[in-house]
Amino acid sequence: MKAIVTVIGKDKPGIIAAVSGMLAGHNINIEDISQTVLQGNFTMIMLVSMDRSRLSITELSEATSALSHEVGVEIHVQNEEIFNAIHKI
Repeated sequence: MKAIVTVIGKDKPGIIAAVSGMLAGHNINIEDISQTVLQGNFTMIMLVSMDRSRLSITELSEATSALSHEVGVEIHVQNEEIFNAIHKI
């Protein structure tokens, strides 16, 4: 299964390392990534593959929620199919 992970917050060192490290620790592969800083605000969108992970999408959401509080950013996870359906015109 694939998921979309979004990260938004004030820019500071270590955001990418924390998020990518947590994903790697759960055998979640980042397949595509886009990130930028807009006037001091960090934004990142990732397409990740959960095929090798033992986590469910719900468990990943819980893990990213805990990380959100640690790092001080908002992290959201959505199943790719749901994300695509919501964003179809």
